[in-house]
Amino acid sequence: MSGIQYQEDSDLLKLVRFSSQDGAIWLAENRMVLMHAAALASLRKELINAIGPAQARRILTRMGYASGLRDAELAKQVRGERSVNDAFSTGPQLHMLEGTVVVKPVRLEMDVESGHFDGEFLWINAVEADAHLRECGTAEEPVCWMQIGYASGYTSAFMGRFILFKEVECSATGKTDHCRIVGKPVEEWPDAHEYTPYYEPDSIVGRMLELRDQVDALRSSIEPPDTVANLIGNSPGFRHAYSLVSRAAGTNVTVLLLGETGVGKERFARALHQLSARSDKPFVAVNCAALPDELVESELFGVEKGAYTGASVSRMGKFERADGGTLFLDEIGELPLAAQAKLLRVLQEGELERLGDDHVRKVNVRLVTATNADLQTAVREGRFRADLYYRLNVYPVVIPPLRERLCDVPQLVESMLERFCALHGKRLLGCTDRAMRELRRYDWPGNVRELENLIERGVILAPQHGRIEAEHLFVGTMPSEAEGERIGDSGELCASVDRPDDSLCQQLLGAGLSLDEVEEMLIQYAVAQAGGNLASAARTLGMTRPQLSYRLKKRLGEAADRERA
Repeated sequence: MSGIQYQEDSDLLKLVRFSSQDGAIWLAENRMVLMHAAALASLRKELINAIGPAQARRILTRMGYASGLRDAELAKQVRGERSVNDAFSTGPQLHMLEGTVVVKPVRLEMDVESGHFDGEFLWINAVEADAHLRECGTAEEPVCWMQIGYASGYTSAFMGRFILFKEVECSATGKTDHCRIVGKPVEEWPDAHEYTPYYEPDSIVGRMLELRDQVDALRSSIEPPDTVANLIGNSPGFRHAYSLVSRAAGTNVTVLLLGETGVGKERFARALHQLSARSDKPFVAVNCAALPDELVESELFGVEKGAYTGASVSRMGKFERADGGTLFLDEIGELPLAAQAKLLRVLQEGELERLGDDHVRKVNVRLVTATNADLQTAVREGRFRADLYYRLNVYPVVIPPLRERLCDVPQLVESMLERFCALHGKRLLGCTDRAMRELRRYDWPGNVRELENLIERGVILAPQHGRIEAEHLFVGTMPSEAEGERIGDSGELCASVDRPDDSLCQQLLGAGLSLDEVEEMLIQYAVAQAGGNLASAARTLGMTRPQLSYRLKKRLGEAADRERA
């Protein structure tokens, strides 16, 4: 397949949004930055002077390569339904839209199936060449390192193999008024070994990371471990709670974990167990709120055969099962008063009697309790024994809600993505910038448990080898998008594109149409106008094809539910 012809870029322009309220510029769901070309020139000069041309080139090349990979993802998403050439042309168009360079194709031969690629392009008005000339003067060799990295990253992502681009002419040398680049599979370049090191991790940084790993390994050999696998976070509130749990682990003190539903109280209890000398013994967790009142005592303290109708065999309770280890009682405030009295005796005497038995059994159990209720209020109202409360409240640990530790969200998301991708057999590249922004702006009434549910849903809905978008996470409850300015067809900024006037809004409201009905009407009209071509309809609606497909499937499911009802 040869040749390349640029498509109308109105679909790409609609992806750009300037939101001054949020201090963000968006290209679809990717956060962008508008910076001065003079600042880029200064950065190049600083890098070259500080670490030398070779190291500066490596950093900028890898930076461009990463940008190219991101734009390749976007190109496949926006124009993936078109021909390979049309989809590939999105990259040069994005490079121009992003203010980097004018790209003029000279030749292009590409066949994804066979892996063949041979491309040549002219660059006009390259920002990197101008930046180098501004700060460093005329160059002896080509200097558009970031741009060449972009071309290699973008094309490699499209071809599924490493395509190495070389800049064979550069306007920064003063010999031409343009730059010229040529790209081929890396193995077809006889001198590829001279260029591939610039795509590898920085050797200086690599040595620093190796030294850091050695220091960490040495530190871990002389210090006790400071983290537990299922606890993640570095916010001050989290670290304080973790520090309290760590200090309690070496003792037998009864710990009371306090916090809202979903903050991870059981995880902290498990961490306490793992850090203690009882870690090789059982950890038994019980949700007191899930136990019927008539079964609480038998579940906790055990039952003897014949103690009541249906007790056909003798059975150990949770205390005996946790003997030598840790027993975690969640929602402790839901225990009936009778069970509270027996629990107090176990705590004070270290012994219990099974239901229907008068034989005393000794148990050695570390008790950890948790509640999201106000136990002091329960004591005043007579729902919780005061003596038990004082016995449990020896060492309280308050676990902060997720909204007070939003800086931990990216780290939590990364861990959850790894877990849920393995569980559901998915390979994903992570979350989009906008999705991560919405996760950090959300109030999290359900805390970490709610975050887990959203990430699992996002993993299921996101396309294989793609990224989780905001709409994959907040299905039906998408946070409102801040008003912003978009680029009009002629390149000017405008408050909105094709915004309906007041009269149209009045007509829609006067017709008694709901928001869902208006959305469905617009979607069906756009699909019909596009002749059933979902990619074209999605561009008309200012969304991606996967987003439109999701909306259509959702509406079909809702219609089927109504028919069954």
